[in-house]
Amino acid sequence: MTVSLIMMAAYLLDRLIGDPRWLPHPVIGMGHAISALEKAIRRRVHSDRGLKRAGLLLPLIVVGGSFALAWALLRLLAWIHPWLSVGTEIVLIATTIASKGLKDAGMAVYRELKAGDLPAARRELGMIVGRDTQQLDEPEIVRGTVETVAENIVDAIISPLFYALIGGAPLALAYRAVNTLDSMVGYKNEKYLHLGWASARLDDVANYIPARLTAGMLVVAAWVYRHDAGRSWRTVRRDARLHPSPNSGFPESAVAGALGIRLGGYNVYHGVHSFRAYMGELVRPMEPDDIRHTIRLMFAVSSMFAGLCLFVSAGCYALGWIQ
Repeated sequence: MTVSLIMMAAYLLDRLIGDPRWLPHPVIGMGHAISALEKAIRRRVHSDRGLKRAGLLLPLIVVGGSFALAWALLRLLAWIHPWLSVGTEIVLIATTIASKGLKDAGMAVYRELKAGDLPAARRELGMIVGRDTQQLDEPEIVRGTVETVAENIVDAIISPLFYALIGGAPLALAYRAVNTLDSMVGYKNEKYLHLGWASARLDDVANYIPARLTAGMLVVAAWVYRHDAGRSWRTVRRDARLHPSPNSGFPESAVAGALGIRLGGYNVYHGVHSFRAYMGELVRPMEPDDIRHTIRLMFAVSSMFAGLCLFVSAGCYALGWIQ
C-alpha cells in the first residue's frame, strides 16, 4: 500500500471520528516527556548560556525520539504481519491530524453566537486561544475563531499530511513533536527565551513550505466557493509577512481576503494588551457565518491537498518511479 493511500485513509479516519477521548493520544505522551525534560534541565542548568545550549537538546530528544519510536514500532508490527503495520500507521497518522477537532471547536463557538449566548461563546473560544476572552464582543469572538481555524489549517492538517507523504507516520509524528514543543516552550518571554529558541525556530522551518502551499490552495478554494479569490491573493502578497509568525500570516491573510474581513488588531494576554498587524480590508462587518465559511475553506483545502497527493502518487506509480 503506497504512502499516499495510507495518508488518505488516515485523513478520512480523522474526518470521521477525530480524536476519541478513550484512545491514548501520542501528543499527550509528548507533552509529558517535554515537561519532564524541562524540569530535569532546569534542575541542572541555571545560566542563560546553558539554557540556550540545552534548548538544542529538547528537539533532538523529543523529535528524534518520536520518529525513532514510531519507526521501531512499525518495523516490529511489519515483522508480525504487514497489514498490522499498515493499520497502525493509518491510526498514527490520523492522530497527527485534527480536521474534525478544529471543525468541532469552531462550530461550538458558532452555535453559541447564533443562539445569542455571548458568555458561552467566550468560554468556547477560551478553550482554543491563549488570549483573554471575558470581555470580547461578537465581532471579536468571530475574529478570534476565524484566526484560530485559519492558522491551524497549516499546523493541524496540511503540515502533518505533508510530512506523512514524505516519511509516513514516523515523520508525521516527528512534525507533531516539533509543533508540541513550540506550543509548550517556544515563547519569547523571560522563562522560555533561551530554553525554547531552538524549538521555535524548528517549528518555523517545518511549517515554511506547508504554510505557503496552504495560502495558494485557499485562493483556489475561495474561487471554487465564489469568494473573492483575487482579493485573497492580493491580501496574501501584501499582508502575510506582517504577522509576527513567518508562517501564520499566510493562511490568515488568504482567509481575510477571501471573505472580505479584517483580521489582527488588539488582543489581551493575561491583562496585557498586544497589537497584531491588520490583515485584510474591512469590506463588511464580521459575522458568525464567517466561522462557518472558514471551516468550509479549511475542508476544501485539506481535501484538495490529500487528493493532489494521491493523484501525484498514482502518476509516479504508473510511470514506474515508485513501487
